[in-house]
Amino acid sequence: MDVRKISGPSVARLTKPLVDAVLADAETYRVGLSKQGGATIVDAGINHPGSLRTGLKIAEICLGGLGTVSALPAQGGKGARARLSVSTFNPVIACLGSQYAGWNLQAGDFFALGSGPARAQAGLEELYADLGYSDSFEHAAIVLETDQIPPVEIVKIVAEACKVKPENLTIILTPTRSLAGNSQVVARVLEVSLHKAHTLHFPLHKIIDGIAEAPLPPPAPDFIAAMGRTNDAILFGGSVQLWVDSTDDEAQELAVKMPSDTSRDYGKPFADIFTHYGDFFKIDPLLFSPAQITVNNVSTGHSFSAGRINADLLDRSFGDA
Repeated sequence: MDVRKISGPSVARLTKPLVDAVLADAETYRVGLSKQGGATIVDAGINHPGSLRTGLKIAEICLGGLGTVSALPAQGGKGARARLSVSTFNPVIACLGSQYAGWNLQAGDFFALGSGPARAQAGLEELYADLGYSDSFEHAAIVLETDQIPPVEIVKIVAEACKVKPENLTIILTPTRSLAGNSQVVARVLEVSLHKAHTLHFPLHKIIDGIAEAPLPPPAPDFIAAMGRTNDAILFGGSVQLWVDSTDDEAQELAVKMPSDTSRDYGKPFADIFTHYGDFFKIDPLLFSPAQITVNNVSTGHSFSAGRINADLLDRSFGDA
């Protein structure tokens, strides 16, 4: 892989005003605030309902303050769905350096995947060696996909890794079955394409901009069903456009290899695939991709597209009658 240092501002510093906005207006965002080991815990779907607006704000926190997420109303007749739109002016740092849920946090029986700017402050993942990016700031924020309040041990682990005082740490909890959790996962549609590009060894410094959309599925009370629907929204309904500065051969290869339908596991709702394997890590990693992509090469003016939206699989996954 062509690895070069990718410059970027402090995602922790850019995110602090977004976090402060939620903390200052918890009632409007319909979240609960509490303390654990000195850290601030934001409940966005466990004992407090959260909202779609909350999920959009949390998604922008996950993007490290380097992107915007908006909801688009459904258009058309039966089967039309609201969609989320994600854009960022620094896609590699926003998506991989911050949003990607790459921090495995475990203490006793508690386990959760962590995403957001705290990851860059901790810098524990091998991914950061490829990015050549790190961050340092006196405040830290992390988003956990969980329906449990993390124990004090998790607070200590995160605060020490980020080199911040526990009092300066905010932990945001987003169960996938909640409105906020549902939307913040779907808002990873652009991040999924960046992660796939990294898996395909495309030079990340050649990706200069990106925008993406995906349908917003109905939440499901069951965890596996909820997880399946949010994944399917991206796998079968996600549409990505990337701007790159590369050779046409590189751009075309990226487009051809990107879509989810290139995976051996493509063809069933994600919940069925997960149930079949019984182990997340046995699933073909190439499945985790948007449904379709267009790659625009700014150095030549040429564009390359591949993939397709699969409405039938979306209907099966989302429980449409």
